[in-house]
Amino acid sequence: MTNTDSPRSLDLPVAGMTCAACAARIERVLNRLPGVTANVNLASERAHVELVGEDAADAGDVVASIRKAGFEVPVREVEFAIGGMTCAACSTRLEKVLGKRPGVEAASVNLATERARVRFVPGESSVPELIEVVGRAGFTATESGEAEHAAEKARREARYQGELRQFWVAAALSLPLLAQMPAMFGWIGDGGSHDLLPRWLQLALATPVQFWIGARFYRGAWASLRGGSANMDVLVALGTSIAWLFSTVVTLAGLHDQHVYFEASASIITLVLLGKLLEARAKARTGAAIEALLKLQPTLARVERNGQVVDVPVAELVTGDIFVVRPGDAVPVDGEVLSGESGVDEAMLTGEGLPVAKGEGDPVFAATINGTGLLRCRATGVGSHTMLASIVRLVEQAQGSKAPVQRLADRVSAIFVPVVVVVAVLTFGGWLLAGAPLQQALVNAVAVLVIACPCALGLATPTAIMVGTGQGARHGVLVRNAEALELAERLGVLAVDKTGTLTEGRPVVVDTVAAPGFEADRVLALAAAVERGSSHPLAAAVVAAAGSAPEGTRVTATAGAGVEGLVDGHRIRVGSPAFAGWADAGRVDAMASQGQSLVAVAVDGAPAALIGVADRLRDSTPTALARLGNLGVRVVMLTGDNERTARAVAEACGISEFRAGVMPDGKAEAVRALAREGRVGMAGDGINDAPALAAADVSFAIGTGTDVAVAAADVTLVRSDLAGVADAVELSRATLGKIRQNLFFAFVYNVLGIPLAALGMLNPVVAAAAMAMSSVSVVSNSLLLRRWRPSANPEPR
Repeated sequence: MTNTDSPRSLDLPVAGMTCAACAARIERVLNRLPGVTANVNLASERAHVELVGEDAADAGDVVASIRKAGFEVPVREVEFAIGGMTCAACSTRLEKVLGKRPGVEAASVNLATERARVRFVPGESSVPELIEVVGRAGFTATESGEAEHAAEKARREARYQGELRQFWVAAALSLPLLAQMPAMFGWIGDGGSHDLLPRWLQLALATPVQFWIGARFYRGAWASLRGGSANMDVLVALGTSIAWLFSTVVTLAGLHDQHVYFEASASIITLVLLGKLLEARAKARTGAAIEALLKLQPTLARVERNGQVVDVPVAELVTGDIFVVRPGDAVPVDGEVLSGESGVDEAMLTGEGLPVAKGEGDPVFAATINGTGLLRCRATGVGSHTMLASIVRLVEQAQGSKAPVQRLADRVSAIFVPVVVVVAVLTFGGWLLAGAPLQQALVNAVAVLVIACPCALGLATPTAIMVGTGQGARHGVLVRNAEALELAERLGVLAVDKTGTLTEGRPVVVDTVAAPGFEADRVLALAAAVERGSSHPLAAAVVAAAGSAPEGTRVTATAGAGVEGLVDGHRIRVGSPAFAGWADAGRVDAMASQGQSLVAVAVDGAPAALIGVADRLRDSTPTALARLGNLGVRVVMLTGDNERTARAVAEACGISEFRAGVMPDGKAEAVRALAREGRVGMAGDGINDAPALAAADVSFAIGTGTDVAVAAADVTLVRSDLAGVADAVELSRATLGKIRQNLFFAFVYNVLGIPLAALGMLNPVVAAAAMAMSSVSVVSNSLLLRRWRPSANPEPR
């Protein structure tokens, strides 16, 4: 419920209205809500809603009611580049702030990518309003898109160079202070060695570091506190300010018997800044896979214009343009081969090492490398509509998503800084109560503040996700989101569609048995003559196998049985064995038991031949299934084929479980039944697989499949190969392993470091160095995933 008497207006788009009755129904539903007056316009497909009174329904109630009435309120998803985040507490707070905004259905903020993805209802929120919300929280936001990508990268590089210059200045000012330390681990001594430099000079060296170089920490701390929370900047600013202020008071008051800690305040800021620089460089490398893909696309294309081939910027190509790809050149955009033959290296998209043969009618994809032949092609996908662009979008979407395993780190980050401040206060008070000198209690409290590192917690998961999904893209495995990557790790059962997944997806003639007195090739040509006009898949296989064939006349079809016609004066009947009068039941059963669909042919009333048509197994299917078995994944085949054909295919590829005669809705039900036995995945490629893909815990779409299947899947396999599922499971396990290692290191570091600092066993400079390196170590550990490669295929069982 709203909390104000002032009226509020909503202007919401509504999808699914087909008539005035729909608009009237929505008005009735909305006007039943407390404090709501609604006016729905069918022409503009919008609902104008007034909310009046403190008991009025809120925007969420309005949207939910529209959806419950059977209509949809379209949502918009936008991505922002975020500036000013320094640790996990920042990303957690910003996520909460955005999530509380009216109309926002979901908000996800990623510290590693410095991006926020927000899904909201237009009319209730807008992009400028969301940017304003981010600004009030103490950060900056710019809408991120393809056009802004290069500019954002340039801004980030410029910021890095500026911070690098600041680091060198800070290092130059801090080194003289560090050089006078008697020993890195000996803070409390006679104090004389601290005065190798005059104290006024120490103050002069430390002050610019504290307030010029360290200004970023004060700005970040103020923005965080103003937003109602605390982040790493608060810890650094508080710890260094205490050390600097204490030392300044001692210096200005002439208290020569007291120690000063200018080296601590200056070196902490310098070391933390060094850690941030190393972390930024390491984070930049986590996106190297995507950057490498983007660099593969050429900037110029050789395009036919007015009868000549000229160089044209790739950005200017449009669908339908004719372009030429010379041997050794990269393909500029997606296209279809019009003429020429060559082998194209598609390894950068599919991970497949061998060149793919291309000829007339075959597709080519942007950024792939042409082999030795010249190809003339028509552009079918340009700009953001190429496969390369789709891959980049999918990977960026996955890299910006959150894995469920990150939730614990987010919960800890939300309370981390306040808890550390409390521990520091208790440390200070405890040492004083124990009779320690003021400066010793102060130093130990500062060490607690600077050793704590919420950054490592915030980077543990997203950096591993970034590297893992990037490596997956390089090997033809496109993960839609981090949750799918986590679910795939413990995949127990994989349901697979037969046609197009285990098999090649196109029926071919595999056997022709001629009756005595007939030649197989001649009968095949006669059958093709009458089948040529049929759209049936079996007819297409017969026509393709025959090649050239004579013309058939007076062709007629009998529904559910076959066709007949005249060819060279002979009456030809082609269809089921019964339709063609084939009486050899033994031969029919023998061929059918091998998974073949039978086409019988009769010539002038006499049975002439049996043609066996089958959808061949992919060459890679047996080894892919062997890999899945080695990974502990149980495979169950689902198919609409009859029991005999299904059994033959299952036996051929070594699958012990199958379900035959399963319709599309039945596949979804079968997947739900398997889900009761454990985590279940589904692999398929067709429209009829979409319901089953949606029902699975994690779904895999063969890349050559339909757009519907790909849209419904969590993981898209660019290669037409079930081995991609095994690759995805291996990648998932490798990535989740790194995430757990990172979280272990991050938690153990803080669990051990903070008590050691509180007990006086760490001085602030060492604590600052350890804190700076903790984030770098987590990111560096994630970068080890760049070594990941799919395992070699084992021998099929």
